Amino acid sequence: MLKIDYADYEALRAHGQETYPDECCGVLLGKSEPGSGNQVRALVRAGNTRTDSAHNRYNIAPVELIRIQRQARAQGLDIVGFYHSHPDHPAQWSPTDFAEAHWLGCSYVITSVEKGHAKITNSFLLTGTEEDNKKFHDESIEITMAPSQESLQESKA
Repeated sequence: MLKIDYADYEALRAHGQETYPDECCGVLLGKSEPGSGNQVRALVRAGNTRTDSAHNRYNIAPVELIRIQRQARAQGLDIVGFYHSHPDHPAQWSPTDFAEAHWLGCSYVITSVEKGHAKITNSFLLTGTEEDNKKFHDESIEITMAPSQESLQESKA
């Protein structure tokens, strides 16, 4: 299961709308909780460096990924997943998505963006022990709600 705060969930969907008709991409930072799944604590937008087919492919530059990984470590977090959009295509992984997925144990989140509007968002957990036996599994998404300002004020009283 992927656990993500409502604001982060909406932010990754908005990112897909902003970059339409090209794919967006980014990194999910957080902690992997054994038996409970990946808990997202922050997301980092990344630049899509694909110039040949950014409308249906994405790439995060290695130097940017290393910077994001260092940023995560400085915050006591890990990379727990990646996200990207599928402009005018389903929120389902493609053979290219699978071939380019290498972070075992990470969640891969895909949002379908139809005519500029985010529609369906799905997550897939990359499992296995090595490249030869990796597999994507459908992963449920649990969206947590941040406490409202009203309930925060009530708890301070």
